[in-house]
Amino acid sequence: MRERSFILDRRDWVYLFGLLAPLTVYNLLLKAVRIASLPDEHGFLGSLALIRSDLLFNLGYALLWMGLFAVARRGFPRWMVLVLFHASAATVALITTAYHRFFLVTGSALDADTVLFFLSSPKEVGAVALSEVTLPLVIVVIISLAYAVFGPLTLVHLVFHGRTATAPGGGTVESPWLTFSGMALLAYALVSLSLLPGGGPAGASETFARDAFVNVALSEVKGSTAPLPPVNARKIRDGLPTKARLEPTAQAKQRNVVLIHLESTRARSVTPYNRDIRTTPFLNELSKKSLFAERAYTVVPHTTNALVAATCGIDPPDRSGTSSVGDDIPARCLPELLNEQGYKSVYFTSSVQTFERRPEVVKQMGYKEFYPVETMDTDGFQKANYFGYEDDVMLEPSRKWLKKNGDKPFIATYETITPHHQYLAPDKRYGRKQFAEDAVLNRYQNTVRYVDFFVKNLIEQYKEMRLYGSTIFVIYGDHGEAFGEHGRYQHDNVVWEEGLRIPMMIVDPSHPAQRIGKPVNQLDILPTVVDLLGYRISGGKYPGYSIFDLPKDRTLKFSCWYEKKCLASLKGASKYIYHFGDRSEELYDLSKDPLEQNNLAGEAPPEEFRERREELLRWYARVNAIYPP
Repeated sequence: MRERSFILDRRDWVYLFGLLAPLTVYNLLLKAVRIASLPDEHGFLGSLALIRSDLLFNLGYALLWMGLFAVARRGFPRWMVLVLFHASAATVALITTAYHRFFLVTGSALDADTVLFFLSSPKEVGAVALSEVTLPLVIVVIISLAYAVFGPLTLVHLVFHGRTATAPGGGTVESPWLTFSGMALLAYALVSLSLLPGGGPAGASETFARDAFVNVALSEVKGSTAPLPPVNARKIRDGLPTKARLEPTAQAKQRNVVLIHLESTRARSVTPYNRDIRTTPFLNELSKKSLFAERAYTVVPHTTNALVAATCGIDPPDRSGTSSVGDDIPARCLPELLNEQGYKSVYFTSSVQTFERRPEVVKQMGYKEFYPVETMDTDGFQKANYFGYEDDVMLEPSRKWLKKNGDKPFIATYETITPHHQYLAPDKRYGRKQFAEDAVLNRYQNTVRYVDFFVKNLIEQYKEMRLYGSTIFVIYGDHGEAFGEHGRYQHDNVVWEEGLRIPMMIVDPSHPAQRIGKPVNQLDILPTVVDLLGYRISGGKYPGYSIFDLPKDRTLKFSCWYEKKCLASLKGASKYIYHFGDRSEELYDLSKDPLEQNNLAGEAPPEEFRERREELLRWYARVNAIYPP
């Protein structure tokens, strides 16, 4: 006969908490590690506020299963509850582990959209995910899953000395359905309370304050419902430069155009923008004889989106619309415009072609020839990261193409990959130097140093082939890169200066050097190149400006790559950041605080925030109307 205790018999208690107790400890321990990783100190009360959601969810989760165990005592219902119990516990543990690793790598909270993105794009992001899978992580997952399946029954067997090696169950509970209903209601109340805003300390977002599993589940229900201002989508699309064309002026002269796309290269890691770091001596010398943008920005900090902005001159989409640019780019891009003027066009990349439909995107931009790393001889070249090889692998294919096609005007793009995460920093050709004490940051700085050699080698190639004097070189970063300056890493959700501010310079041997002090962004590349070539645009209007004709007052607008995560605007030196309510708004004076350490939000009148927030949301709604999800 089984020994009875309150609600459940003793074997049930051992079985139930043999799994719930370690699961709860595991969840809370990971949350404590995440809290400790935050850049600010929060103290005991602050940490308690940040862990409140986790405590409530785990308590509610435990009460739910207590009620189910009480009502399902025998037969098929009992076995059904047992299967669901183990499966749900394993799911919670896996999602919590994935959330934890994602946060440590990116500084962002994992949500349902991101989980679905990874699951729906295994070929594209599989290598990215695998790069963060470590042996200790694999061991932890295997042990956790093994214990979730076999642990509770083994524990019952040990505690009761093997008297009955079957699953717990049996006995009776008076009014089991009443007991279950009460526990289910209490569990619902506790889990509901875990969904409420955390009220955590400043600097911690609402998504961070929530329990990991709750945040992923809630984001699927709530995350995509934030309202945007209504816009006339048809009118917006009708106003796009889909029928634009070039018309020569009296100054028109056919010269080659070369776009050098510097992957993950932030301004503060490039010598012309930071005299304290000697990563790029060649770019530093080149900047002195270039049209040098002192304050240049990306629009969306992600590669494909930067390509759309720089090459096609229109605001790029966020993540939801990125895939669509492989089917249609609602503008005539620079290669397409120049093809009509008799130009040849070619695109080289040291990256694999499988990411975000690069062949289709390149074709939509108007390039006639495309050479990804799969077409190149990689023998003797080092891997740069999970996406490709060191950038010098493009030099020989470039030489062959130029030898065959360099007698006529052309537009060529070189998309580098070396500075991209995971920053392997190839060292056989140029060695490495010490730029930072942090090992990861130092590897990154060495990848930036590497692209300096690549740019030098490429320009030397053009000089050797007597093409330099007749070529306009546009050298720009696609986005920046973060290393925890504001609690985030890499670039997709980094809307501070380390993620948005990029190097940009235009080397035109026929034009005197000039420093551009006003803020510019990638949208200005297309109209500036058209201006330098002596053409004018008719049949459509692009949102950017030639750097020779920048407006006096201009607001630059930015978006994170992830949907509805963050927006920002720049007016002069005033930088405003909006997080869609996930955390407090931010305001910085970049003229006094270029590293964005002093948030002036408390000093600004509410109406200023409202105006800037509404302006950003209208812009974001207009951009969303351009691209199908």
